[in-house]
Amino acid sequence: MERGKRIAVVTGASSGLGRCFVRRIQDMEDVEEIWVIARRGNRLRELEKQGKLPIRVLPMYLTETSSFPYFQKLLSEAKPNLRILINCAGFGKIGSYRDISDSDCMDMIDLNCRAAVMMTRLCLPWMESGARILEICSTSAFQPFPYLNIYAASKAFLLRYSRALRWELKGRGIHVTAVCPYWIKDTEFIPGAKETRNGQAIRHFPLASKSERVVNRALRDNRAGLAVSTPGPICFLHRIAAKFIPHSIMMALWEGIRKI
Repeated sequence: MERGKRIAVVTGASSGLGRCFVRRIQDMEDVEEIWVIARRGNRLRELEKQGKLPIRVLPMYLTETSSFPYFQKLLSEAKPNLRILINCAGFGKIGSYRDISDSDCMDMIDLNCRAAVMMTRLCLPWMESGARILEICSTSAFQPFPYLNIYAASKAFLLRYSRALRWELKGRGIHVTAVCPYWIKDTEFIPGAKETRNGQAIRHFPLASKSERVVNRALRDNRAGLAVSTPGPICFLHRIAAKFIPHSIMMALWEGIRKI
């Protein structure tokens, strides 16, 4: 089948890491066009004006199942050579099970898990050898986190999905990297996560990273074919510690840290 343009697809592109990934992808030689996806179309159109490469704006609510047949239709029409997929869309909420609404709980699961899986599945038929996938997980995927419960569990799901998918795709030459950053201070994640009945359950976010550093390291690790990217010393140490220290002890340590 004759393929169309070499494209990148970035979800959650209207802010934070997604927006930063779009800026970095502009410099990649093997991409001719970037498809940007988020619910805030006005933010995406700002990217369209600033881009060095053509940018296709796709305002979509990935918590709505109707988004996926629509996106599948767009891919079928364009028949692209999809070189890189970056699933950045996601959000978290801070607080106990009593502090987070039912709708936020379901939306976290839908966006962080179901949407990432569906977008990956829809893109894979259009990817060839050398294509790359980055699934944006979190250092919270390495252990259970009280007061960040559903978010951490959803990222643990995505981490394990990414690692298993990487194995399945080895024969096709498609590289999958689970990106597991620590807190990032220059995105909307922390302010949005604190918008619950008890957003002060986690008071401080010491040694938080910056999005540009996370993005640069994640892309470098993905090009190197790493299964997991821990873009910073805190998340790297956390990953190692969680392999050897029982989760009950890790949660007890977290209980003390979150109150500082």
